[in-house]
Amino acid sequence: MKEVQIGMIGYKFMGKAHSHAYRDLPMFFPDAPAPVMNAICGRDEAGVREAAKRFGWAHAVTDWRELVARPDIDVVDINAPSDAHKEIAIAAAKAGKHLFCEKPLALSLADAREMLAAAEAAGVKHMAGLNYRFAPAIRLAKKLIEEGRIGRIHHFRAVFLQDWLVDPAFPLVWRLKKEVAGSGSHGDLNAHLIDLARYLVGEINEVAGMSETFVRRRPIAESMSGLNAQGSADGPSGEVTVDDATLFLARFAGGALGSFEATRFAAGHRCTNGFEINGSEGSLRFDFERMNELEVYFTGDADDVQGFRRVLATDPAHAYMEAWWPPGHTIGFEHTFVHEALELMEAIRDDRQPEPNFRDGIRCQEVLEAVDISIAERRWVAIAELKEDDHD
Repeated sequence: MKEVQIGMIGYKFMGKAHSHAYRDLPMFFPDAPAPVMNAICGRDEAGVREAAKRFGWAHAVTDWRELVARPDIDVVDINAPSDAHKEIAIAAAKAGKHLFCEKPLALSLADAREMLAAAEAAGVKHMAGLNYRFAPAIRLAKKLIEEGRIGRIHHFRAVFLQDWLVDPAFPLVWRLKKEVAGSGSHGDLNAHLIDLARYLVGEINEVAGMSETFVRRRPIAESMSGLNAQGSADGPSGEVTVDDATLFLARFAGGALGSFEATRFAAGHRCTNGFEINGSEGSLRFDFERMNELEVYFTGDADDVQGFRRVLATDPAHAYMEAWWPPGHTIGFEHTFVHEALELMEAIRDDRQPEPNFRDGIRCQEVLEAVDISIAERRWVAIAELKEDDHD
């Protein structure tokens, strides 16, 4: 297979990121099947046509059903708001299309399980959009852990801090409506932390959480694009129905303890997505605002040179970097999506499921919902309480 025809639903923040990935992938990874940007879909005809022209898509449509039914589409890429994921994914699977769906997979764990069931029944490939796995520094952390370089893991502590909602006059965008987004900082930000935790440390057994909505009413949004929106403080307002911040504790199956914090109210933090992992023989630290760096500490170093060392993960020895620039030349946020698209293209070529896939999305959703139950019932919740034998 030399080419894979892509149909994409959604054209704003993630739509731009995915489009960039599809355009760049053949240039830097020529041995992989080339994604062909066939058709893009959005509800606003003028907006989606402009996006098609700007991003490089051959066709623009306004009805996702039309896109899913097209015989010239191999993969349906879903980066529309979360409330649309389930219906589109199930219809696309029944039409025999491979699936690439942004996180969180669905509004609920039950919906996510239906999506997986449809994909498995149709025998199609399915990938969950969790791009932070694909930073070279994260791959280096994975390698060091798998090689036993930091020993037995005791602690995983992670934060995803943003500040774009600190201003109470910021409009009521779709991400602040539970019926559309499913949840706020929890599903949007903690989902990434949970996936990284599972990828690096292993499965989570139980959780206990708390959350808060600091600003409960906001001006109705008049227009929005990505994380930018316009609204009038003097105009009508609406209720915020999601969390502004959610924190939780976790116990891992392997015995490690974890802490997770996601908030959109951390003034001064634009996108602080970071973690520290402490093991019996060393520690790792990562902050996505310095995404090309991994801080590494080994207890076995000589006493006079002990301390965290900064590793710049930009040499050909690091994952993906041989395809990019000379050693020491950094890459950015957008490149994680190129690597994500590479995984999808190679999985289709090799007839295997990509990683992360819908099963990973469900594991993540189990933890998200267990935290929600914990908050509502003010108790520790075991992930096993949410398991379903048919799929888990």
